[in-house]
Amino acid sequence: MRYEESTIEGRNAVLEAFRSGKTIDRLFVQDGCKDGPVQTILREAKKHDTIIQFVKKERLDQMSDTGKHQGVLAYAAAYSYATVEEILQAARDKEEPPFIVLLDGIEDPHNLGAIIRTAHQAGAHGVIIPKRRAAGLTAVAARTSAGALNYMPVAKVTNLKNTMEDLKKEGIWFACADMAGDTMYNVNLTGPIGIVIGNEGDGVSRLVREACDMYVSIPMKGQIDSLNASVAAGILSYEIVRQRMMQKK
Repeated sequence: MRYEESTIEGRNAVLEAFRSGKTIDRLFVQDGCKDGPVQTILREAKKHDTIIQFVKKERLDQMSDTGKHQGVLAYAAAYSYATVEEILQAARDKEEPPFIVLLDGIEDPHNLGAIIRTAHQAGAHGVIIPKRRAAGLTAVAARTSAGALNYMPVAKVTNLKNTMEDLKKEGIWFACADMAGDTMYNVNLTGPIGIVIGNEGDGVSRLVREACDMYVSIPMKGQIDSLNASVAAGILSYEIVRQRMMQKK
């Protein structure tokens, strides 16, 4: 199911969005607002496990398109999220070993959209993102994916490390993109695999990195020490494609 992304403003509008089942990525509430209607909205947000941020009125004023936010503003997703099980089922339906792209701290929706587009073209079965410190399925991400979001399931999880531990029980191994890792050409990426990509600044967070089974580097000859996250995801994804094609010969 697809939703139109929107900024939803005003107490009644936000409450109705929750009650209608619309996917809300993030709720912003003005500091100090504690009256009955706001408490009702907060209960709905917690029921849907929505991220809640309390901000100053000046911040809401800047975010508002209408100036009538009434102390409450929400971001609705452009597309609904899949489940991790739906991603695994996509692999089963194709009778292929699972190939999943996990993103840790990718906050730029352009990068997210580009990675989704490449993951789809490379034959990945899904993308997994965390709820916090991450771009969601905004209209920008959807446009940048160039239509791939219509075909590529994206799951949003509360805890990326715990999700990885659960997926290991399904036989999936995790390869972390890491400059100190083994060159990708020397790592076997042919089986059930999840590649983990961090942002250009901080890389993959410590706990997520520790949950990985192997560390893979991309050969680089230049004077700078990193690639754009979407480029790194593309290179590693197509190394998986190459290795799987070679395995079939």
